Amino acid sequence: MKIAVLTDSTANISDEMKERYPIHEVYLNVLFDGQPYREKVDMSMEEFYIRMRAESELPTTSQPAVGEYVGKLEELKAAGYTDVIAVHLSSGISGTYQSAITAGDMVEGITVHAVDSEISLTPQAFLCIRAAQMIKQGALVDEIVAELQSMVREQAAYFMVDDLKNLKKGGRLTGAQAFVGSMLQVKPILHFVETKIVAAEKVRTKKKALKRIEELTAEFIDGETAVTGCVLHSNAEAEALEWLKDVQHRFPDIHFIVSDITPVIATHLGEGAMALGVVKRDLKL
Repeated sequence: MKIAVLTDSTANISDEMKERYPIHEVYLNVLFDGQPYREKVDMSMEEFYIRMRAESELPTTSQPAVGEYVGKLEELKAAGYTDVIAVHLSSGISGTYQSAITAGDMVEGITVHAVDSEISLTPQAFLCIRAAQMIKQGALVDEIVAELQSMVREQAAYFMVDDLKNLKKGGRLTGAQAFVGSMLQVKPILHFVETKIVAAEKVRTKKKALKRIEELTAEFIDGETAVTGCVLHSNAEAEALEWLKDVQHRFPDIHFIVSDITPVIATHLGEGAMALGVVKRDLKL
């Protein structure tokens, strides 16, 4: 048995992590005027934000075509892999997880074990890293899948939307209508609930919203220290690094990394969004 870990581009696996763990990717697309661009490949983050600001209409997004997914599985099979643990962004916001299942049924000689992360971005990457760590330790497929399913129940991410324009236009986020009409200074806090991104609270200023996210995260962690976390941002790295200082002061025993919100998710959250994600595992990154 030779096991591969496969995820999608929204997990934003860093080059450094790819050097440590052999994690494979398929790519989601951002479409401007119907023209698809693979995120992280065909358009840089900087180019994406410049283009999004300039467009009167929001770009759309799409999952990898099943044929593309089949091609990736064929590639892995040719490399000698017998099993693939496919960890994808939440099935409530994308069909990528279902594409993994469909493609797996179409390729003989390799077995796909699809895991719905019920989240996205770096928290999704944490699942992939844990799977890769367990493969190195010689764990069996069923053991790895069971661990990932347990992690899904022990993770959380809270997002602050800085600009309601994308949220209003996109229509992808459950409960977003609760904020429409009260645009002035409102900073929605969103989180994943049963695979969907839903509106949790609204706060009047960014500073208060970030503090509230820290409070919600503390409530979720409930004093545990065997936790790995991330600070996420959409084109707001300086602010994210500044916020990291506060977060690290509040949670001194937890290791946090800083990462981008990728274009597919930033299309819906907008520029300037910030997030805090945690999983109740010490991944020793």
